[in-house]
Amino acid sequence: MTTNQDQNDGRLADLAKLESDIAAAMPERAPLPSIKAPPVQTGPMPDYVEHQDGVPRVGALSAEAVVRDYEAAAKEIEAMGAEMIDAARKCEAMTAEVHLAIAYMHETAAAYREDAKRIFKRIEDCSFLTEQVRKTCEALKEKIADSSQTS
Repeated sequence: MTTNQDQNDGRLADLAKLESDIAAAMPERAPLPSIKAPPVQTGPMPDYVEHQDGVPRVGALSAEAVVRDYEAAAKEIEAMGAEMIDAARKCEAMTAEVHLAIAYMHETAAAYREDAKRIFKRIEDCSFLTEQVRKTCEALKEKIADSSQTS
């Protein structure tokens, strides 16, 4: 008869064999690269802060790290402001170009109206002249007809 100890030993041996079989079946993997923290800045601190006397080193270093992060963010904000100024200049230039284009469109529309006015007058003048020619021709025809009847 087997004891609980013998059964446990058998299960442990089976688990160990299973683990070694799985490990043998797994492909070899390269070790994961280690993550390295960026180097600590040791340059001068911004001139708007200075350490108080007697601050422990840990507190001073923490304060420096925070103020440097804030200063980096402030510089990014200022850079963004410079980009906005550049974008505003481009917008102003584009606005000036739009105003020039609108002025050109108004001039073109005015020129079209002047052409329409000129053509309108010319057509009416031609129509008036044609009407006069037609009346003159009718009057001449009547004269010819009257003179041929009296002769």
